[in-house]
Amino acid sequence: MNRLFSNLALTYGQKLTLLASVPLVLAVAAIAGVVALQAKALADREINTLETQLLDAKKIELRNYVTQARNGFYFIYGSAAPEDSDAKAQVAQILSAMIYGDEGQFFVYDYDGTALVSPRQTDRINQNFSGETDSTGTDVVDRLIQIARDGGGYHSYLWPKPSTGVEAQMITYVTSFPSWRWAVGTGVFIDDVLASVASARADVQDRVRRTFLYIGAITMAALLTVFGSGMGVNLRERRLADAKLKKLTQRVFDAQEEERGRVARELHDGISQILVGVRYALDNARRRLGPGDAKAAEHLAKGIDSLGRAISEVRRISRDLRPGILDDLGLGPALKTLVDEFSQRTHIACHFETVVFRNRLDDDAKIALYRIAQEALTNIERHSGATDVRVDLRGHRQGATLIISDNGRGLSGKARASGGLGLRNMQERMEQLGGSLVLHDRAGAGTEIRATVPLTHMLPPQPNRPAPQAT
Repeated sequence: MNRLFSNLALTYGQKLTLLASVPLVLAVAAIAGVVALQAKALADREINTLETQLLDAKKIELRNYVTQARNGFYFIYGSAAPEDSDAKAQVAQILSAMIYGDEGQFFVYDYDGTALVSPRQTDRINQNFSGETDSTGTDVVDRLIQIARDGGGYHSYLWPKPSTGVEAQMITYVTSFPSWRWAVGTGVFIDDVLASVASARADVQDRVRRTFLYIGAITMAALLTVFGSGMGVNLRERRLADAKLKKLTQRVFDAQEEERGRVARELHDGISQILVGVRYALDNARRRLGPGDAKAAEHLAKGIDSLGRAISEVRRISRDLRPGILDDLGLGPALKTLVDEFSQRTHIACHFETVVFRNRLDDDAKIALYRIAQEALTNIERHSGATDVRVDLRGHRQGATLIISDNGRGLSGKARASGGLGLRNMQERMEQLGGSLVLHDRAGAGTEIRATVPLTHMLPPQPNRPAPQAT
């Protein structure tokens, strides 16, 4: 982006204008797309609802026709024997006479597929139509018979209209006379329904188009308004961001100075005094070596011992600044070493538990959790008065969690003593990783610190290598 701006030779104001307008245009385009999708979905729902309502009305009408017809001759069917040909003929004659409207009729098929009643298409009577399908391949007669044998229901297919001979969509309701093995039904063409649905769809689409015109006009007005106000907001936010950046920079400098001061105190109070003692012991030994004093060796031994302690102190300070075991063996062994040394130095009982991670933590997560453990143990040593400390490191499906708890005075006492800087540093480390830091404080009963890093900071095992034995 910077290279693009450099090539275009834009001024600072032009860059801000571009940065303010481009996201706005993209946002408006996205909104327009969402509105289009929602409008189309709404139109489809309206049309489908209308179509469903009209078809339901047709279905109810058909079922009423069949019910009324059945009630009209049930006194014949109900008392007739299965092979009563006279009763069948009488009922067939009644159904043949029951025509309505321009297209309405009742039909009868026996279970073998033979047409017994078809008043508007008499050429079909006494012919077998088993296997008949419409022009789209939909089963007609066999399906009607199956529906009737299953207790009755609806079926939709294409059928020639008796008045025109042209195929149109039809809905049929069919029921059965089981003792006669008849499938009886009637149907209605729904081309009028389809025409109404098409008209409604066109009307909805027209309304959607008008809505888009309104949205376009409103968007243009809003674009101008937001563009002006956005420029002002961007300038204000930039000033606020600059102020926050200066504040953050100062905090970084303060943290650096605090760390330098700590290292300086460690060197002055620890190594410097040890080296002074070494110098004194060696000087004393030099003076005693001249006259052959037998105690010269004793002073030399003290000097050697002091040098050893100085070397150990230098190694401790170096390890605190950046422990090599963290890079070499992982977070688990590094925390174990940290806890053991803390226990030896402070004589506070410490318990460390962990499990072998199937995945490894990345460097950022390892360093953050290690520093949080360092800060927590330092606070415990200086302010808590605890006699027991527990450190637990676990991996789980959401990431990894480090828990540090003690039985000291609680967080409030430590926070008053330290000013809360250490806790704030812990919180910021977790925020940088997208993790969380939760503190449970029980006044007089200790504190628990729970730091969790997300799964994004877990790395899979290296291919073709044995799985790591620690985090």
